[in-house]
Order: sequence, then C-alpha cells, then structure tokens
Amino acid sequence: MLLGEYTHNLDPKGRIAVPSKFREKFESGAIVTRGLDHCLFIFSKSEWEVLVQKIVALPLAQADSRAFARLMLAGATDVTLDVQGRILIPDTLRSYAHLKKQVVVTGMYTRVELWDVDAWNTYKTKTESAADEIAEKLGELGI
Repeated sequence: MLLGEYTHNLDPKGRIAVPSKFREKFESGAIVTRGLDHCLFIFSKSEWEVLVQKIVALPLAQADSRAFARLMLAGATDVTLDVQGRILIPDTLRSYAHLKKQVVVTGMYTRVELWDVDAWNTYKTKTESAADEIAEKLGELGI
C-alpha cells in the first residue's frame, strides 16, 4: 500500500530518492510514465501490467482511447532503484511534469505520483477548497 506525501529534491542528474517505505514495492523495478494533471505516475511492474491490459482492451476506433493509450504508453520508461533508493527520471518526463528541484512524492495506494512542488500546492489548494462539491458528486456514485 503506497500512502503519504513527501518532498524530495531532484539531483543534477535527474534522480530522485523514492521514500524508504515505498522502496519494497519497487524492488523488482518500476515504470514511470506521464500522468494526468501534468504529474508523473510510477507503477510497480505488476500494477503496470494490470493497467496495460485495460488500456490495450480499449476500442482502437475511438479517438479518446487512442489518445489515452499514447499518453500512458508512449512516454513510459522502465526504471530501477539504485543502491541509494533513487530512480532516474528522463528529461522528457521531467519536462512534461515541469519538475524542477523540489518534487512532491505522493502515495496513491497502487501508484506513486511525482509533482512539481508549486503545481502540487496549487492543485491541493484548489481541490481542498472544492472538497464539499467533490464529495457530493462522489456520493452520487455511491462513494
């Protein structure tokens, strides 16, 4: 289970330390890809395979299905933890998520998200101010 919010720094080579409590989940490697809302997603290989099977089952004839598949799959990269528990984030993905020095690492149960610290704070403030409206909409879905 991946939960929590941490702030870490990217080093000059584009590496970031994975929080120690998340490392076990990624011992056999991980996949980093473009996420939604201009963050990055990190999946364990097993969770990635679950998502990929759902993506490839989407109808190829639908433009939104193709667009989502391209977003998630075309930029995906295989990463491994180094001896210090860091992973290298490729330039293209750092650029997509506007990652600079400070990065927020959030555990989202089955994935980790990487956010530029300013983008995260803006997103979090906006979401927290709309919490009641969001909860009401989710209530209509039975949550």
